Amino acid sequence: MTENELMRDIFKDHIKEQRAKRRWGIFFKGAFLAYLAVLFFMAPDTGITKLHKAAHVGLIDINGVIGADSPVNADSIVQGLRQAFEAEKAQAILLRINSPGGSPVESGLIHDEIVRLRQKYPDKKVYAAVTDMAASGGYYIAVAADQIYADKASIVGSIGVIAPVMGFTELMNKIGVDRRTLTSGKYKAMYDPTAPVNPEEAAWLQAILDNVHQQFIAVVKAGRGDRLAKDPNIFTGLMWTGEQAVKIGVIDGLGSPGYVTREIIGNDVVVDYTPHPAFFDQIAQRFGIMAQNSMQSFLTLNLK
Repeated sequence: MTENELMRDIFKDHIKEQRAKRRWGIFFKGAFLAYLAVLFFMAPDTGITKLHKAAHVGLIDINGVIGADSPVNADSIVQGLRQAFEAEKAQAILLRINSPGGSPVESGLIHDEIVRLRQKYPDKKVYAAVTDMAASGGYYIAVAADQIYADKASIVGSIGVIAPVMGFTELMNKIGVDRRTLTSGKYKAMYDPTAPVNPEEAAWLQAILDNVHQQFIAVVKAGRGDRLAKDPNIFTGLMWTGEQAVKIGVIDGLGSPGYVTREIIGNDVVVDYTPHPAFFDQIAQRFGIMAQNSMQSFLTLNLK
């Protein structure tokens, strides 16, 4: 084979390789577009547009830890609440709660908005239905409802405030670590876990917790009123099962979210007003998961 023939063969092979790459590129782009199209046409229809024309129960899900950076945050939940109350055909609002609590600020913002909307739309009753748990901030939100229901085994209550802090001074002494924290301001390093407990600082922080606790107690008393039993343990941070909670007035009755819509409200047509991620955000998330799984499968096959 001459040098020219060799160069020609190399050039042909290069052209074939580039064409193959282009074909695969077109294939993957087309596959991705097809995937988007399938997701678009197969995306579940919530039926909100249709059901807006019929009487229904507006559902708001409070599912998970409550916090500014959590899916259960005041901005998101308040947006859904306003849409549900403003919907002409939403005859009642159902709060489906499964939360261990979280930020007292975010919980308070959601609670206060429910109270405000109830006053603005007095004909629309609000019901809370607890599934696994409505503790601490979850219960803080629940007491804004007209009535609270839970399963007999649900965990309800925890009316208290906590600020978990650990200290490492003895450990630091044992391993020879020096504390070299610099501050400007007498209390800037208040309750530093690397410093011994300062009784004055501890008392100050305890006063803050007590103040927030009193706010929580006031909200519960305002929401539950005379339904609360005269039990000194109610505001101690204890929790109860749904069956126990009924007896002390922490909730109104036993029942699932479905029971509340069918038997209490009298309408089992439910429209979910809980804000969810935008459609294309969901697509991006699904595609990312699919790509990750594909890569893991590829690496697994090639490592065997």
